[in-house]
Amino acid sequence: MQKSSRQKRRERRRARLKRRIRTNSGAISMSEVEVSSMAEPGRREQHAVVADMDGTLLRGRSSFPYFALVAFEVGGILRLLFLLLATPLAGLLYYFVSESAGIQALVFATFSGMRVSDIESVARAVLPKFYSSDLHPETWRVFSACGKRCVLTANPTIMVEAFLKDVLGADMVLGTKIATYKGRATGLVCKPGVLFGKNKADALEKAFGETQPDIGLGDRDTDAPFMSLCKEAFIVPPQPEVKPVTMDKLPKPIIFHDGRLVQKPTPLIALLTILWIPIGFLLACLRIAAGALLPMPLVYYASMALGVRVTIKGTPPPQAKKSIGQSGVLFVCSHRTLLDPIFLSIALGRAIPAMTYSISHLSEIISPIKTVNLNRDRAKDASMIKKLLDEGDLAICPEGTTCREPFLLRFSALFAELTDQLVPIAMVNRMSMFHGTTARGWKGMDPFYFFMNPSPAYEVTFLNKLPLELTCSAGKSSHEVANYIQRVIAATLSYECTSFTRKDKYRALAGNDGTVVEKPLLKAN
Repeated sequence: MQKSSRQKRRERRRARLKRRIRTNSGAISMSEVEVSSMAEPGRREQHAVVADMDGTLLRGRSSFPYFALVAFEVGGILRLLFLLLATPLAGLLYYFVSESAGIQALVFATFSGMRVSDIESVARAVLPKFYSSDLHPETWRVFSACGKRCVLTANPTIMVEAFLKDVLGADMVLGTKIATYKGRATGLVCKPGVLFGKNKADALEKAFGETQPDIGLGDRDTDAPFMSLCKEAFIVPPQPEVKPVTMDKLPKPIIFHDGRLVQKPTPLIALLTILWIPIGFLLACLRIAAGALLPMPLVYYASMALGVRVTIKGTPPPQAKKSIGQSGVLFVCSHRTLLDPIFLSIALGRAIPAMTYSISHLSEIISPIKTVNLNRDRAKDASMIKKLLDEGDLAICPEGTTCREPFLLRFSALFAELTDQLVPIAMVNRMSMFHGTTARGWKGMDPFYFFMNPSPAYEVTFLNKLPLELTCSAGKSSHEVANYIQRVIAATLSYECTSFTRKDKYRALAGNDGTVVEKPLLKAN
């Protein structure tokens, strides 16, 4: 008897919440409360908050862009096309049948046949960057102020859990579970189905038991069932004009992220991307051919004619003269893509050999400059670099891997021990559609994706040659020299220095140390 009366009270509360949300009269919305007082430090540390995701924690109410990211990163352009074709059907189901049916259609079009490990990899390496760029500021202030944080969402748990727990510090994530078979997603969802409406309330009640959460945050009438289980319920009104939380206010900065797409793929951007890829690939082949076949002094003008913008700042040093015994200059570059030494050569008007680390054979074949692989043997690498410097100028990227965000990774100090002729180079690039780097995919496509951008740009800044009193010959240690050059380049670019390494990046994004492993040749029988 007591249980039935409690259920009746909850049903009456749900009905009141639904009426308030629909009429927007008498509802307690986030715009009507003092968010600053709610998020006051120490006030909510013992409280538990339960929040919806799309439209509540995130500004956007549509989850299509994140399904599209998984579709493209795992299944490529054909899977993205299939998802885009299925979107009108999903929209009809969503608005005229039920939200649950629409989300099930997106799940099937995106996940069916995919390996679960691939979905988890994209969720860990790609999605957090896009999710964090859409974080609602007012909801985040309340959510982050509470000691226990729970997220209820209709999105698949496998998509959102890495972001919510690793970046936002959520303690519990309750989402839709996808069905799998032999390590692959079937495209169906497990019982009780999509976490929507009453299913959210049931999941919350099962997770919290008799304990009543302190704060419930939602944005639509279908959130009323779970919000009625909370002591306080707040509605997040749609505010498209509100600016997202800036990256510096996140509890954990996103330094490493992967994926090919630069922009969040809304349906329109996804369509434009699909239409552009065939054209962009042909354009990329033309740009790469021009760089590989033309003399280096002409590549600058050919690049500008083909839409590749190259900006040169500073004064390049003169070429070393072997006839009078001059040693070559070592250009110490910040690392944005594997094309850094090539654009350095374009800026100088002459081919500069480059020390590389685990690049693909295709990249070596199409490269217009000589590339020499480092093999992680300190003595052999030092001998190789000295030999190349005796022959002329040389380029090296001591970070050992690329970083997309405004950070510089730790500089390896080996280069500082080998020469005093050091010229720091600050590299910046700009891409509008595709990233020219990857940690999870095939690196042989990196230059193609960079040149597939409609109008990619590179900025090469020559800094002053390092004074002799700041080199190892003046008694400085190699680590002091490397750290000084890192700080100089970071100050020029307004970047931040870090102590992260190549291994840190690849362990975070790909689960390995970043070495390109070649397939062994089969012995003749």
